Amino acid sequence: MSEYVAPLRDIQFVLKELAGLDQVAQLPGYEDATVDLVDAVLDEAAKFAEGVLSPLNIPGDREGAKWSANGSANGDGPGVTMPAGFKEAYALFAESGWTALQSDPEWGGQGLPKLVGAAVTEMWKSANHAFSLCPLLTGGAAEALSLCGSDTLKKTFLEKMTSGVWTGTMNLTEPQAGSDLSAIRSRAEPQADGSFRIFGQKIFITYGDHDMAENIVHLVLARTPTAPEGVKGISMFVVPKFLVNADGSLGARNDAWCVSIEHKLGIHASPTAVMAFGDHGGAVGYLVGEENRGLEYMFIMMNAARFGVGLEGVAACERAYQRARDYARDRIQCVETGVRGGPRVPIIRHPDVRRMLMSMRAHAEATRALAYVVGAAHDVATRHPDTATRRRNQAFVDLMIPVVKGWSTEVGIQVASTGIQVHGGMGFIEETGAAQYLRDARISAIYEGTTGIQANDLIGRKMAREGGATLNALIEEMRALDADLGQASGEHFAAIHRRFAAGVEALAEAGRWIVDTYGIDVRAASAGATPFLMLLGIVAGGWQMARAALIAQAKIDAGDTDPFYQDKIVTARFFADHILSQADGLADCITFGAPGVMALDEDRF
Repeated sequence: MSEYVAPLRDIQFVLKELAGLDQVAQLPGYEDATVDLVDAVLDEAAKFAEGVLSPLNIPGDREGAKWSANGSANGDGPGVTMPAGFKEAYALFAESGWTALQSDPEWGGQGLPKLVGAAVTEMWKSANHAFSLCPLLTGGAAEALSLCGSDTLKKTFLEKMTSGVWTGTMNLTEPQAGSDLSAIRSRAEPQADGSFRIFGQKIFITYGDHDMAENIVHLVLARTPTAPEGVKGISMFVVPKFLVNADGSLGARNDAWCVSIEHKLGIHASPTAVMAFGDHGGAVGYLVGEENRGLEYMFIMMNAARFGVGLEGVAACERAYQRARDYARDRIQCVETGVRGGPRVPIIRHPDVRRMLMSMRAHAEATRALAYVVGAAHDVATRHPDTATRRRNQAFVDLMIPVVKGWSTEVGIQVASTGIQVHGGMGFIEETGAAQYLRDARISAIYEGTTGIQANDLIGRKMAREGGATLNALIEEMRALDADLGQASGEHFAAIHRRFAAGVEALAEAGRWIVDTYGIDVRAASAGATPFLMLLGIVAGGWQMARAALIAQAKIDAGDTDPFYQDKIVTARFFADHILSQADGLADCITFGAPGVMALDEDRF
C-alpha cells in the first residue's frame, strides 16, 4: 500500500513561477523568505508529512478518537483520548516549530508568508487530514486573539499557543444555530472582576477536547445581558480549559467540558466535540475586544479556516491521485486496448483509466495553483507598502476565498470518488485505503460554511455589492493572458486558447447576469449561485493552468530538457479539453436555469 509522497516539484514550480515567491519575499517583514530558506522548509515539511503523519493516517482512522465519561488520558475528568501515536506526533510537530511557522515573531513565531504556509499545510492535509485540523484551528484562534485581544489576553495565551504547548478552538455552532448564527443562545454574565461566566452548549467543535496539549483555549460566541437581538448582539470570549495563574502556570479546571464526541462518516481521528459550558456554576471567560463585535472577530478565524479547508480539497485531489496512480501501475488486468491475444497489462494502459488519472492530476494541479496564488495575494494585501496595491489584492482575495473553499473541496470529493473508481471493486474495500479519502473529503465542503453559503457570499457580498468590479478586473487579466495564448504555437496551445477564450466569455456573460439580476430577483440569482462558483473555479483554474503552460514552454524554448515542463503543457491541454469545456454549460445553467429551480410548489417535493 502506497504512502504519501509530497509533490515537491510541482509545489516549488507553483510557488516560484505562478505565485511569485520572489515578489512576496520582497514585502516588508518577509525578507527572510528566500528561495533557499523556503526550499529547506519544504524539504523538512515533506519529511515530516511522509515519515511521521502519513503512517498514522490509516491506523488513526481505524482506531479513532475515544471519549470516556470516566476520564481522559490526562486524568482531568471526562474527555478524549487520541489514537495511538497522535500525542507523540503532535509533541514532535510542536517541538519542530511547525505550529509557529506563520505566527507573529513577537510571540515566538517564525513569521513566514501565507504562501509558504499554504504549501506546508497542503502536505499536512494530504498526509493526515484528521491531524491537520488541530494546528489549523489553533492558528486561526491565535490570529484572532493577536488582532482583537487585549494586551493581557495576548500575554496570557499567545506564546503558549504559538509554541503549540496549548491548542485552540472556535465555538460557534449550537443545536439550534448552525448556519444561522443569529439564533445563538449561549450567554455571558459579567462578574465584578471584569470576567464573565459563560453558560451554554456548543456542537461540532473540532478538537474541542484531546490529550495532546496541556491546555485548550476556546474562543466562544455568546450574548451578554444587554446584547441586541441577531448577529449584532454576539460577543467573543476566551474560555480556557484550565484557568491560567498570574505567573502563567495552569490553575484550576474551568467549567468547560466535552460531554461527548460525534460518530462521523470520516476524519475519525479528529474529535468533534459537544461542549458544555457552565453546568457547574459557570465557565470563566474573558471578553475579546468590544462587546457585540464577536461575529466580526470570529470571521478572522473563519476566513483563515476557509482558506485552510480549501487546501483540504487540494490535498484530497493529490492523495487520492497518488494512491490511484500507484494502484493502476500495479494492477494487471485485461490485454491492451486494440491488441488481440497480447499479454495482460497494468490498467494504467487502458484509455479510460488514463482519462480518470489525468482528470485527478489536472484537478490537483489546478486547485493547488489557484490556492497558492490567492495565498500570495493575501501576503501582498497585508504587507505591500502601497495602499492601492493592498486594496486591489485584498479585493481579489475576498472574491476568491469562497472559490478556493467551495470549488476546491467539491473537486476534492469528485477526485476522491474517481480514485475509488480507478481501484474498481477493491476501492470499495477499506483495506486499500482509497475509501478513506472520500469519507474524509466529504466534510470539507460542509464545515466552515457549506458550498451553498460560499456561493451566496460570492454573488452577494463579493459581486453584487460592488457591481462586479473585482470580477471584471479579473476577467480583463484573463483576457490579457488569452491574447498571449493566441500567439503561442502548436496543437496544445491552440486547444488551450480555444477552450480558455470560450470559458472567459462564459464567465463574463454569467457574471453580468448575476450582477444585473441580483437586485431585481435575488431568488433567481441565488438559484445560480453554486453553478457560478463552480464556473469561476473552473475558469480560474484554467487561467492558472494556461499560465503554467506558457511558462513551461518558455523553459523548453530556453533549452531546459526537464520532462516536467512538457508534462505541464499536456496536463493543461487535458484541463482545457475535459474541464474548461464545461464552462458554456454552466453559464447556460446560471442564466436560464432559475425557473426550473423555483417553479415547483413546496408541497410537490
